[in-house]
Amino acid sequence: MVVEQYDGINLRRLATLTDMLLSSASRLCDRLVAAGMLEREPGRYDRREISLHLTPAALRLLAELRADRRHRLERILAGMSPEGRAALVRGMREFDEVGRRGEAPVAEGWPMLQPSGERIGDPARPSGEPPVARTA
Repeated sequence: MVVEQYDGINLRRLATLTDMLLSSASRLCDRLVAAGMLEREPGRYDRREISLHLTPAALRLLAELRADRRHRLERILAGMSPEGRAALVRGMREFDEVGRRGEAPVAEGWPMLQPSGERIGDPARPSGEPPVARTA
């Protein structure tokens, strides 16, 4: 989806926007190229840089996934009461406002994740217990 939004994006910017290590983004792109979903080509302005582009097959797949998601959401929303839909809209607006301000406080009982994946304030892990190492 990021490559679709920023056609011609380079690998470094893709890694930054997806909060991935450069090496992980590169391996992901290798797999997408092998699956016929992504094309790499030399950059237009800097030949040392690689530009990423989705293939027609990838664009079709994204369109199908979006249509399926839209259909599923329509069915769920149709099953909700008008009051429930109104409450959902209010909650989503508040969610958006807080997210845009970037001022979301850590909610009681909710762990906060660092970019490394480490949890801070995890109620499931007693204070002072070392974090569990995670590998990708």
